[in-house]
Amino acid sequence: MPKIDRLTTLINHFNLSVRSTPLSEATLIVTAAEDGTPRMVILRATAGSPEISPKRILFAAVIDWGGMSNPLIAALPTTVEIDISSDAESMGLITLMQSELAAQRCGAGPVISRLGEILIVRMLRAQIEAGSTQPGLLAGLSDPRLSRAIVAIHDHPGRSWRNEDLAQIAGLSLSRFAEVFLNIVGEPPAAYLRRWRLTLARQDVAKGDRVDAIARRYGYVSSEGFARAFKKHFGENPITLRPKRVA
Repeated sequence: MPKIDRLTTLINHFNLSVRSTPLSEATLIVTAAEDGTPRMVILRATAGSPEISPKRILFAAVIDWGGMSNPLIAALPTTVEIDISSDAESMGLITLMQSELAAQRCGAGPVISRLGEILIVRMLRAQIEAGSTQPGLLAGLSDPRLSRAIVAIHDHPGRSWRNEDLAQIAGLSLSRFAEVFLNIVGEPPAAYLRRWRLTLARQDVAKGDRVDAIARRYGYVSSEGFARAFKKHFGENPITLRPKRVA
């Protein structure tokens, strides 16, 4: 069976960016080993001065995950620490980021952000490969069966998915699929599908797309039904979030 890409669709829907920042504001920290080489990458849900000697800090940055609706934010533990001392490629990325930060040549900011994005993707891969003991998206993506169904939802949110269809993609019986999905992801498949659709729909509303077009795009029978689901989830009507037209 061909390998599936568990991250690209998620990342493409959200504008991930990384920028250098003081340690007290950092959510991405790289620490050094005793010889000064990169040793540990620390991802944190919130900023705040960590109990780390400033002498050990090689790089500190803040991550913009493209909005709080990005499901990767909720999926990550409060703190993730990954040892990269044997990961030459990640160490090379950090060395390049340090070089750009020190030289401050033209375009340094965007270069640091792009390198930081690559580093974050590598860290997310490591988290998925390591698995998660906490129910959530990363745990689901770590599961070789459920990940196929989750990626199908991500890639085709407007399809009229039935649990039977997703169970077949996962290679599980219907009852087993529903049980495993709930236990590992923390919510039923239909609830995850609904939340993913509404997350994408909110982005489209903010861009100014027509409500009836968004409703059709994400599998709603009518714009009225979509508006009711949107208000129930977000507490406001989609029409109120559309950008105001300048006269």
